[in-house]
Amino acid sequence: MSDVILLWDGPLLFEKLFVEYGLECTRALSTSLCTPYLPACKVLVLPTGFANKQYTKTGAGLERGKRSLEKFVTKGGTLLVFSPLVPKYEYEWLPFSLKYVMEENPCTPQPVGQHEAQKLVENIDPPVGCDGYFTETDGDVVLTDDRSRPIMVVKEVGEGMVVATTIHELPSSEFFECRVACTKKVKP
Repeated sequence: MSDVILLWDGPLLFEKLFVEYGLECTRALSTSLCTPYLPACKVLVLPTGFANKQYTKTGAGLERGKRSLEKFVTKGGTLLVFSPLVPKYEYEWLPFSLKYVMEENPCTPQPVGQHEAQKLVENIDPPVGCDGYFTETDGDVVLTDDRSRPIMVVKEVGEGMVVATTIHELPSSEFFECRVACTKKVKP
């Protein structure tokens, strides 16, 4: 079992980050979402560029794994999704509506209300790297860019939640400490 599973097909800097945070981290292929071989975890992470075929083949397994992802979140897991890094993208495999447009956009994130997901950028000095924004969602917008466009959206589904962001920075330890402490391990 692992605290965090990265859905990716090669080594990533993220893995070193989680070791520094003292978290157990495993890397898995997105095509393993519908199989019995994927271990239980608390947080499932899709790193930036998951839909860009120049970087990875990770996007290919997401549509097929849609039910597994929804089941994971419904049972209490946290799904953290960074941006796809393609010109336009619709997250058809998520259990809510979300559309993205790519645009290089360093900004100072503006909180909308208060939400624990905002800890993702805690202690990161602005401006933060941002590679786009969301054009449509029925999730809760918790961060916007300097032009009031959504850059972090949260959707609670069952006992868990999906956090989607276009912020292109390494996430803070505070976010993972919170999510690992209050989330049970769930089989994706």
